[in-house]
Amino acid sequence: MSLSANWRAPVLVVVCGAIILALGLGTRQSVGLFLEPMSADLGWGRSNFSFAMALSNLIWGLAQPFFGAWADKKGAGRVVAVSGLLFAGGLALMPQAATPLMLDLSAGLIVGWGLSGMSFGVILGVVGRAFPPERRSLALGIASSGGSFGQFLMLPFGPLLISALGWQTALLVLAGTILATVPLAAAMVERQRPVATAGTWHSLREALREAGGHGGFRYLTAGFFLSGFQIALILGQLPAYLLELKMTPSVGATALALIGLFNIASPIVAGYLGGRFSKKYLLSGIHILRAVIITLFLGLPVSPLTVYLFAAGIGFLWLGTVPLTSGLVAQIFGVRFACTLFGIVFLSYQVGSFAGVWLGGHFFDAATSYDPGWIGSIGLAVIAAILNLSIDERPVAHVGAAGVIVPGWHAALWWVALAIICPLLAILALRGYYSPSVLIDFANIKLCALAAAAA
Repeated sequence: MSLSANWRAPVLVVVCGAIILALGLGTRQSVGLFLEPMSADLGWGRSNFSFAMALSNLIWGLAQPFFGAWADKKGAGRVVAVSGLLFAGGLALMPQAATPLMLDLSAGLIVGWGLSGMSFGVILGVVGRAFPPERRSLALGIASSGGSFGQFLMLPFGPLLISALGWQTALLVLAGTILATVPLAAAMVERQRPVATAGTWHSLREALREAGGHGGFRYLTAGFFLSGFQIALILGQLPAYLLELKMTPSVGATALALIGLFNIASPIVAGYLGGRFSKKYLLSGIHILRAVIITLFLGLPVSPLTVYLFAAGIGFLWLGTVPLTSGLVAQIFGVRFACTLFGIVFLSYQVGSFAGVWLGGHFFDAATSYDPGWIGSIGLAVIAAILNLSIDERPVAHVGAAGVIVPGWHAALWWVALAIICPLLAILALRGYYSPSVLIDFANIKLCALAAAAA
């Protein structure tokens, strides 16, 4: 009975975590389908919608460490519940957006905040704490596959809703779907979160200080940045590249579907192997295999068959890095502040994805060819493999917290204000409602306040 009780709770955590990721990431993937009908009905240029989506991705990454710290401090249950409400609220406000600024606030800022608290950083941190080390890697892989499955499942669901109900009602249906994550957040409530004991970190500041000074953490973060850059570069240029090679649009659509399908198995297999072999060697192997697959794709005659094989290979190697990376964070630094530390690493992935999509277009404009992007992807994969090989996987010997000053509530409020107000001011500045000097003035006020507090 005892064994059954001890096993059922972790299983519930991983299943509910996978469902939350499926709903959150699947719905996020579907939002892009509203670009054409919204732009046509509202008479806006597509750049307005694209900017809101890019802003959402950026906020998703930037807010991830803050939501992770909140989950580590107060428990992930309330974080996931609040994030579900934010996500649903952002979707529900999108049909009411009468101006591009309102779209930025709803689809960009609010949806980005919602994603931050119910995506990989928070969910995998909880799953990692629920399982012992020997089962943790596989559990992380199963939970991560939920995000892949959601993206694969929700993509055909979105067009059906839009065609049957219209885009306004379809957004409300998606908002209602996201509300299902609120009751599921109960499974993320951690009754007995790790507490500070001798030889462990006593504060988040201490954990951040040690991780920031650890070479392995820096290599892991840099490798994840390159992974995001590389994947975004490949996915961003693949459909256009195939059209340039006179492939039909259906070949490109099938290739993207195969990437999504094989992406479901990727984290499960990687998680299983991560529980039996060195995670850093597996990460390096994934990057080397990506380089090999891209090289073969460029070197072989292009046909629908080679395109489909390439898509299946890239899909199988895509999200396998997520459970291995989050598992390495937990293995090296422990699970107490796993949400925060993996949130920082995940931020680097989002920044890399943003840079990959943006620079991919510049590469093509400069060379009028997709070859620099493909060759760059091979080089990035090799560099990422070398960085991951350099990681020291051994658990750190935590130093006691004697003499560490835990930041007071006033300092915490400043950082919360920074996370909320700066994105708002950035949106207003980009839309022309504010001068960018407002951001500089705000930063100066914060620095002066911190200096006064220190004095």
